[in-house]
Order: sequence, then structure tokens, then C-alpha cells
Amino acid sequence: MPRAGLRCRRPGAEMVELPFLPFCALLGALGVVCVAFVSAWCQQWRGGFAWDGSAQMFNWHPVLMVTGMVVLYGAVALVYRLPLSWSGPKLPWKVLHSALALVAFGLTVLGLVAVFNFHNARGTPNMYSLHSWLGLATVLLFSCQWLAGFTSFLLPWAPAWLRALYKPVHVFFGSTILMLAMASCVSGINEKLFFSLKNGTTAYAYLPPEAVFANTLGLLILLFGVLVLWALARPGWKRPEPDSVDTRQPLLSAER
Repeated sequence: MPRAGLRCRRPGAEMVELPFLPFCALLGALGVVCVAFVSAWCQQWRGGFAWDGSAQMFNWHPVLMVTGMVVLYGAVALVYRLPLSWSGPKLPWKVLHSALALVAFGLTVLGLVAVFNFHNARGTPNMYSLHSWLGLATVLLFSCQWLAGFTSFLLPWAPAWLRALYKPVHVFFGSTILMLAMASCVSGINEKLFFSLKNGTTAYAYLPPEAVFANTLGLLILLFGVLVLWALARPGWKRPEPDSVDTRQPLLSAER
């Protein structure tokens, strides 16, 4: 039976509806490209990777942040857009959504450890730039979002009315966190280029190959994030019957 929101479409409108799964495959490929680009940037121009407090340890920071807070977080946001999640119990998808978010958060924490250890080893001050303020605010908001979602939707003590009240707030801040993560990554790329492309290297203003490559990475990150936000905004890709009893079933309640 067609959903109520689709009944007013013009004849033939369904024929031009963009299929979600091909879009999802394209978005996944773009996410892989983003991770490949940031990894190649750090390997080719920034000296590779290590975990010893050196500049090579810092290189884990952009790789882990792009992977966790942008690419994997985008996948977390789209879990409920998968057609497989539209039928049957919602509980397994809630667990998957929460688990993927926790993995993204773990990668993000490792990225913070890498940059703080690098700064401390070199005696560089922490938390003085707009990029650092924005990035830490994003991580703190993400941690609050995960904790609030876990306690509201997966544990048994939140009443149904509270979950219904909190759900649009959770959805809003989910998109907000992704936008903040994009801004943090792009500002971090720009900051790194300003610091690195001087004193013995071609100045940033003259667009050496590293600058072109890293600027392209920033555009790819923005494109990925915008496509995720666009997918979240499409009403035809939302899970039907969002107010069913099963959507309010907590993790520890008895199965019917």
C-alpha cells in the first residue's frame, strides 16, 4: 500500500525516483575516496605514520577524524534509510546504529590522542585555534548525542512519551554534528597547509601539488557530507510507520 505522503505525486513520478541502493553505493565509494585521499596526503607529503609523538603520529589525526567523524558517521546516519530496515523489528537496526556510532567515536578519540600527544611532545600549545575549538565541541556534542540516544532508545527506563519528544531533537543534532565535523575537517586541512607550506617549500599561495591535492580532499569531504544530508532530508527514503510500537521497544524489554 503506498504511503500517505506519496499519494499526491503526479503520474509517472515514481519512474524518476532515485533508487536508494545505487545512491548508497555511490556514496560509499565517495567515502572510500575521502579516506584514500587523506591517507595518501599524509603518506606522500607529510611523511607517513608512526605512534611515537613525532609528526608522523600527528598524521593519524586527520585520517582517523575523516574516517570516524565524517565517513563512518555518515553511514551511521543512514542506517534507517536502508530498505532492509523498513520491515520487521527495529531493535537490531537500533543496535547497529548505536554500535557503528560507538566505533566512530572510538576512532575519533584515537585521533584526539594522536594530536594531543604530538603537541605535548613538541611543546606546542593545545586548544588555541578555531579549528581545535570547533573540533572538540563536535566531539563533545557527539558523545552527548550517543549517550542520550543510548539511554533513551535502548534502555528500558525512558517512557514512550519522552522518546517521542526526544526523537526529533536526536535527528536534528545528528545532522548538526555531521555539519560541524565537515567544518572541523575542512578548517583543519586549511590550517595544516598554512603551517606546512612555508619556509623551504612552495608557498600555499602558489598552489603546489600538495595544496591542490589537499584542497580537493576538502571538497570531497564537503560533497560527501552534503549528499548524506540530502539523503536524510528526502521523505521517500525514511522508514515507514515511525510511530509503531516496535520503534519504541528498548533493548532490555521483554520480546513479544
